[in-house]
Amino acid sequence: MILVVEDNERNLKLLRDVLEYAGYDVRVARTAEDGITSAVSEPPDLVLMDLQLPGIDGMEALRRLRESPRTADIPVVAVTAQAMKHDRERVLDAGFDGYIEKPISVRAFPDQVRGFLSDRQVGTE
Repeated sequence: MILVVEDNERNLKLLRDVLEYAGYDVRVARTAEDGITSAVSEPPDLVLMDLQLPGIDGMEALRRLRESPRTADIPVVAVTAQAMKHDRERVLDAGFDGYIEKPISVRAFPDQVRGFLSDRQVGTE
């Protein structure tokens, strides 16, 4: 199951629709707080996290997910419109497991997600 944390309704619909079409089970949260609660209650296989969210931002949400033993090992990938080279480096340095730029490529997105999931499976076998 993939948890998508995104506050923009159009982006959320696109991410969810593309993932569901590719065969993934998707759960959504519109705030970082709701995403954290959802991840703790039923840990997903992957979290796709927007960085600019109402309330706490994606960076703080990542920090909180990493602090909890139930969610510390879940891969968290930033999905963001912040696309400058230093933004990517800052996100990865903060501890995100990956970085996907918005707008997403509808064709490439399922393969990108599959890559993050297969990286996790390889590490757990």
